[in-house]
Amino acid sequence: MCRDPAAFAALAPEWAALFARCRTATPFQHHAWLHSWWRSYGRPGRLRVVLVREAGRLVAAAPLTLVHRPWPTLVPLGGPLSDHADVLLDDARAEPAARALAAGIAAAGRGALVDLREVRPGAAAERVYALWPGPRRRLADAPCLELPALALEDLVARLARPRAQRVRAKLRKLDALGVHGREVPVDEVPRALRTLLALHRLQWQDRKVTGEHLRPRFAAHLERAVVAMVRSGHAVVTEFRLPDRTSPTTDPTGPTASGDARDIAGTTVAVDLTLLAPGLTGAYLYGAHPRLRAGKVDVATMLLRSGARLATRDGAAARGGVLSLLRGDEPYKHHWKPAVVTNRRLLLARRRALPLLVLALGDAGARDLLRRARHVRRARTAARTTPPPSDPVGGAHACGGP
Repeated sequence: MCRDPAAFAALAPEWAALFARCRTATPFQHHAWLHSWWRSYGRPGRLRVVLVREAGRLVAAAPLTLVHRPWPTLVPLGGPLSDHADVLLDDARAEPAARALAAGIAAAGRGALVDLREVRPGAAAERVYALWPGPRRRLADAPCLELPALALEDLVARLARPRAQRVRAKLRKLDALGVHGREVPVDEVPRALRTLLALHRLQWQDRKVTGEHLRPRFAAHLERAVVAMVRSGHAVVTEFRLPDRTSPTTDPTGPTASGDARDIAGTTVAVDLTLLAPGLTGAYLYGAHPRLRAGKVDVATMLLRSGARLATRDGAAARGGVLSLLRGDEPYKHHWKPAVVTNRRLLLARRRALPLLVLALGDAGARDLLRRARHVRRARTAARTTPPPSDPVGGAHACGGP
């Protein structure tokens, strides 16, 4: 087991080789992502990276950290910033490696619970779960929305005809405005990420936003990880610009979000970060100037066109990959008819940690009940505040008389 951050950093070449031999690996198991996360969020003395070697070769790894609240638990590195958690297994030695890794995690956990959140169905961690030598439970976690890795034209062809026509009209508007994307070279990535986060802050001003995305430690993590991942081919940063058809413009991340798209011509109006693995292209984070939407520019369509291009290059579609919209069940994502793929939560314990497993199950059940109650309350509130339907001719309430 690796508990030394310097030794974990030195594992990068071996880790990269194992990552390449694990077909279920997602970008969130990339060494640069995990090590950068540790530098921003890790607590001294808490690193627990379980390693399995065979004849000196790394064949399995579980990147974990120990937390003490609400009870002693081993959890994956990456935390809530990662849409998928997993372990790495060498495909050629998956069964014996998983068995050894399960034993290693059990030894590392001692009296702690092992809580693997956001495990994608079919992930390597499910092999460890199947071979776990003690009590275990599997729960549903967050939903992710996934599209097949197809060219944009084929994604549009999957839609009902009226919606497909609307999407094509939006694409024509993007082309008429001259919106174009450019993949950012690695030496420009830090500057592009700063613009992304500034635009992200601007687009969410006065609305509820993930607070962590606004913190300096997140910016530092993102820059370290993404620079390395762009260099290795596991991330792409794309800048979108409107052509300068008028006069010199102002800073697009300035304090005002009023006006229309013409006011930001000649500037970077959006930046997108896409994370890549052989089987998954993940739309992770973007920032877009609010004036794009004010000018009726469909940002979601613009980003999906870029994502589809990345998901289908280098033969990714032929390998059966997916274009993942990652976590979140927002209605606009369903316009594209994605498959809902629910992540799993794998709870593992040794006999002496069984009480912690029971506590975790009780906590998960209570939280689920609370979520359901909130959903019902929101639905009832919406029903009370929604006006009755209008008469299609006269415009009076449907229940109204003359």
